[in-house]
Amino acid sequence: MAVTYFRAPPPSMSSSHRGTSRFTLLAEAALAVLVVLGPVAMGGAARWVLWPLVALSGVAAVLAAVAARRQGQSLRFPLLAVPLAVGAVLCAVQLVPLPAGLLNVLSPESAALREFALVPMGLDGARPVSMDPPATWRELAKHVAYLLAFLATVQVCRARRSRERLLSVLAFTGAALVVVGLGHALLGVQSLFGVLPFVDARPPLVTPFGNPNHLAGFLGLSSTVALGLALTTRPRSRALPYALAAGAGGLGVVLTLSRGGIAFYVFGQVLLSVLLLRRRRESAGRATPMWARSAAALLGLFAVLAVGAYTAADKLWVEASSADSVEKLRQSKVALWPMMVETARAFPVLGMGRGAFEAAFPRYQTAPDINTLTHPENAVLQVAVELGVPGLLLLAVAAWGFVRLLRRQGLDALELAALSGVAALVLHDLFDFSLELPAGAVAALVVLGAVARPRERRRAPGTSGGLKPSAWMLGAGVALTGLALAALVPGRYALADAEAELAGLVTARAPESDVRARGVALIDLHPADYLLYRLVASAYAARGPGAAGEALSFVNRALYLSPLDGVSHRVAARALLALGRRSQGFLEYRLAYEAGDLGALQGEAIHRARSLEDLAAMTPDAPEVAVRLLDALANMPSRLDAALAYSGWARERFEGRPGVAALWAREARLRLRKGELPAAEAATAEVARLEPDALDTHLLRAEVLRAQGRRDEALQTLERLLARFPGHVELSFTLAAQQLDAGLTRRAKDTLQAVSPFLTDYAQRARLLSMEASCLEREGLLSRAVERRQTAARLAPGPDAWFAVARTQEALHRYDAAARSVHEGLRMLPAGARKDAEAWAARLEAEERSRVESHRKELADDPHAQELEHLLNNTGGAGEATDEP
Repeated sequence: MAVTYFRAPPPSMSSSHRGTSRFTLLAEAALAVLVVLGPVAMGGAARWVLWPLVALSGVAAVLAAVAARRQGQSLRFPLLAVPLAVGAVLCAVQLVPLPAGLLNVLSPESAALREFALVPMGLDGARPVSMDPPATWRELAKHVAYLLAFLATVQVCRARRSRERLLSVLAFTGAALVVVGLGHALLGVQSLFGVLPFVDARPPLVTPFGNPNHLAGFLGLSSTVALGLALTTRPRSRALPYALAAGAGGLGVVLTLSRGGIAFYVFGQVLLSVLLLRRRRESAGRATPMWARSAAALLGLFAVLAVGAYTAADKLWVEASSADSVEKLRQSKVALWPMMVETARAFPVLGMGRGAFEAAFPRYQTAPDINTLTHPENAVLQVAVELGVPGLLLLAVAAWGFVRLLRRQGLDALELAALSGVAALVLHDLFDFSLELPAGAVAALVVLGAVARPRERRRAPGTSGGLKPSAWMLGAGVALTGLALAALVPGRYALADAEAELAGLVTARAPESDVRARGVALIDLHPADYLLYRLVASAYAARGPGAAGEALSFVNRALYLSPLDGVSHRVAARALLALGRRSQGFLEYRLAYEAGDLGALQGEAIHRARSLEDLAAMTPDAPEVAVRLLDALANMPSRLDAALAYSGWARERFEGRPGVAALWAREARLRLRKGELPAAEAATAEVARLEPDALDTHLLRAEVLRAQGRRDEALQTLERLLARFPGHVELSFTLAAQQLDAGLTRRAKDTLQAVSPFLTDYAQRARLLSMEASCLEREGLLSRAVERRQTAARLAPGPDAWFAVARTQEALHRYDAAARSVHEGLRMLPAGARKDAEAWAARLEAEERSRVESHRKELADDPHAQELEHLLNNTGGAGEATDEP
C-alpha cells in the first residue's frame, strides 16, 4: 500500500502524517460499533453482549495491527494497558485448580468452603481460588476484550480524523440516548419503545439503561467529549452539532435525577475549566481567542444544566432531601463499606475471584438487606475484594498512568475534555459501578486510548520506537481473541440461571434424588451460592421427618454461606420441628425474623406453636413483636386461652420496658371477650397507670364501661374524647358505632359526616360507607344502603363486605343479586371455609327460582297481567316503583 509523507506537518496534523489504511478504517468501524453496542445492549447489562464485545475487540485489534504492519508503524503498549493485561492474568490464575494445601495458603476462605460444604458431598477435587468460577471466566473474557479494544484505539487514533470520528460516535450516542428518553417522556411511555417494560427499575429517563446512575455516568462522559469536540472543530458551523450534543448530554444527566451523576458531571466541567485556564496561562496569552470560545461554551453548558435543573426541580429536591444530612448518608450505600472492607481482609492474596462478589459476599454480610448486592458500588472496594492486594497495586498503576496522561505536554482542548470526563466517571464509580459494565468501560477505554495514542516524532533514519508488528504479534492478537471466546464457554453458566433451574425442580416437587443430583452439579459450578444449598434443603424438608436430617445438612451449609438469610433459618426450623426438636426449631423461627423474614413468626411459626414454651422461644427481645404475636393469637377464636397465657408471660418478660402498656391493653380486651369483667377492669387500671393520657387508654376505659352495662357513661366518655381529639378517625368510628347501637342514628350520621374530610385511604372510606349503610338500614332506606355497601366492597374487597351486600339485598327480596354477591365473597374465601356460604347461595338461588316460577304462574292465570307484562317489556319498563319492603 502506498504511503504518503508530509515534509513538515503542522502540529495540529502531526497525528496523521501518513495516509489512513483501509485496515485502520475497518478497525475504527469495529470500535465505533463497540461504543454503540454497550448502550444498546441495555447499558451493557444484557448477557449476550459479551460475545460481540470479544469478537469486535479482537477484530479491531488484529486489523489495527495489520494496518500498523502495512504502514511501517510501531505498536505501542501504554502504561494504562498494564492493569488490563495483568488483571486478565490474575483472572486466569484465580481459575487454576489448586490442591487443598496450596489453596489453604493462597485463599484460606476458599479452602474452608471446600472442606465444610463441598467435601462432604463428594466434591473433593482440586478447587480454584475463585468462589464463582463461571463469573471469573466471564471477567477474564472481558479483561482480554478491554485490553484489545484499548490497544486498537491507541493505534487507530494515530490518525487525527479517525480519532475525531471515533469520539464523535461517543458524543452522538449520548445525545441519541437523551432524545430517546425525552421522546418516551413526551409520549408518556414507561416501557422501552413501548415494548420492553422495566421489571426491577423505574428509570426517570426511559432509555436502554435501566440504572439511572449508569446512564448519568455515560452521558457525563459523552457530553464532556462532545464539548471538547466543539472547542476544537473548525469552522464553527461544524462545531454546532457537537455543541448541541454536549448540551443534550448535560440535560440528560440532570433528568436522570442521579445525585452522584449530577455532582460528578459538574465536577468534570469544573476540572475542564481549570485545565483550560492552566493551558491559557502556559500559552502566555497566545490562546486568548480559544480561551474566550472555551469560556463561552462552558457557560452555555452550565446554562443548559440550569434549565434542566429548573425543569426537574421538584424531583431533584426529593432526591437531594433523601441525603441531606451526614446521618442519612451513613444509612445509604456508604454504610456497607465497613462490611466490604472486612470482606477484602478475608481475601488478601488473590481476592475471592473476579466477578464472584454477588455469590460470595453474603457470607460476610453483618446486617440484613432485602436487596441482593451484586457489586460493592465502590471501584476501590470492588478491586480489593475480588483481586486482593495485587488488584490494589494495579489500581495504583492505573492512577499513575492517568496522572501521566494528564501531565502530558501539548494536550489540546479535546484531550483535556476527554480526561476530565473520564476523571468524573471514575470518581463517580466510588459510589457506583458503571465501569463494571461494557457500556461505561468501553467508552472510557476508547476515550483514554484516543488520548494515550503515540505522538509522532521525526526520527533519524534507521531509528524506530515501540514494537514493530510481526506475524508473531498478529498471532498473539488472534490467540487472545480465541482465549476470550473460549472463556465465554464455561462462563455461560450464570448464577441466576442455576437458581432458576433448581427452583423449578423444587416447585415441581421432583424426587429429592433428582433435586440433590442436579443441585450438587450446580453447586460444583457455584460453590459459594447459598441459595442452591437452601433449595436442596427445602426439597428435603418438604418430605417430612424421614428427610429432615438431609435438609439440616444442606441448610447448615446455606447458613454458613449466608448467616443472615431468613428463609434458610425458616427451612431449618421446619426440619428441626420434623425431628421433634421444638425448642431449637422455634429459636430458628426467631432468627429468621431477626434476619429479615418478617412473615416467619405470624405467617408460619405461630400456627405451629403448641405451648407457651414454643411461643416464648420464638419471641424476639422486642415488646412490639410480642404485641403483634398476641394480636395474631387473639384473632384465633380457639386460642384465647393460649393468648392469655402468652400475655402473662410477655408482661413479665418485658416488665419496665416501653410497650408493656400495649400488652396490658391486649390483656384487658381478651378478658372482655371472655366476659371476665373484674380482670378486664384491673388490666385497664394498669394501662391507665402506665399511660394515663394516651387516647387508647380512654378508648379502653369506654369499652369496659360498655361491657359493664354503663353504656351512657361510655358514650359520654367517647364524646368528651372526640372534643379533645377532633378528626381522629378511629375514635370517630368507635363513637359512631356506639351511637348506632344506642339507637342514636342521627347523631351517628353526624359523627361520620364530621370525620369524612379526615379519611386518608380506601380502607377508611369503605368503613365509613359501611357504617353509613348501617344507619340507612336503621332508617329503612335499604336501597340506598345497598349502594353504600356495594361501593364499600369495591373499595376494600373482602368476603365480609360482599356478604353484607348480600344480606341487605336479601332483605329487599333481590335474591338473584344477593346470590351474585355471595358468589363474589365466595371467591375470596379459602376452600375449607366455603360450606356455609355455598349453602346460603344455594338457598338464595332457590328463592329466586321460586319467585320467578310464582310470577310466571300469575301471568299464566291472569291475561291482563300478561298484556301488561308485554307492554312493559316493549317500552323498556320504568322499573319498580319502589324497592323498599
